Amino acid sequence: MTYSCFSLEIAGHIAHIRFNRPEKANSMTMAFWRELPEAVNRISNSAEARVIVISAEGKHFTSGMDISVFMDGGLDGDPQNPQVSAEAFRYKIRALQETFSALERARQPVLAAIQGGAIGAGVDLATACDCRYASADAFFAVQETAIGMTADVGTFPRLVRLIPEGWARQMAYTAERLPAAKAKEIGLVNEVFDTPEALLEGVMAIARKIAAHSPLAVTGCKAMANYARDHSTADALDYIAVWNAAMLRPDDIREAYLARGEKREPVFDDLKPLKR
Repeated sequence: MTYSCFSLEIAGHIAHIRFNRPEKANSMTMAFWRELPEAVNRISNSAEARVIVISAEGKHFTSGMDISVFMDGGLDGDPQNPQVSAEAFRYKIRALQETFSALERARQPVLAAIQGGAIGAGVDLATACDCRYASADAFFAVQETAIGMTADVGTFPRLVRLIPEGWARQMAYTAERLPAAKAKEIGLVNEVFDTPEALLEGVMAIARKIAAHSPLAVTGCKAMANYARDHSTADALDYIAVWNAAMLRPDDIREAYLARGEKREPVFDDLKPLKR
């Protein structure tokens, strides 16, 4: 399937989503908000890949939400019925939020390779990914404040869990740019690479390491990490016990040890596709 805002290639158990509107700084049009969750859900449900990489062509990762999204209804409500308009607009925002929640819910880990700017909704997208990597020229900006609005598609519930709260607040209050080196220092990105080319090469190498492991074990790690983040230690410990009681797979453990002893790559079964 082809998409208007990005390309999708699946090879070597890696799904590579690459934003391909560099002339528009990979801004997020209305089509983007429909297409990205469709693509991610397809990969997740079909189990066609074991890991997802998101990157971009051009100078910037993304400039965030395209102005056309703001103009496509919602902002200009019914002046005679402002409360009813606000109620409907809430559901439009919820639909936009779902685009990035799909990344968080995907059965596979999602890695973001960020060069240039991750601006506005680009921060929201990045924080919904499992891991973030940046080139030296990258920067992050919660730009919504500078245009007179409060970020609403994921910044606050996710960013404050990833970096010190004071930094999340400063980014939001000031709309200033957070450079890649500072982003690494405070834990927003895992690693900084010298160039965009080195960035993509490095992230794909990490993706290949993930794809070489048992897909069942990896999806379990993602499920446990998400659950532990949102629940108490006691609840998380209980859930991992239940998970392993049901889904610990001796065949995968045996294959991992045999492959290591025989100095070869292990061979694991993929996750089963989910029926729609």
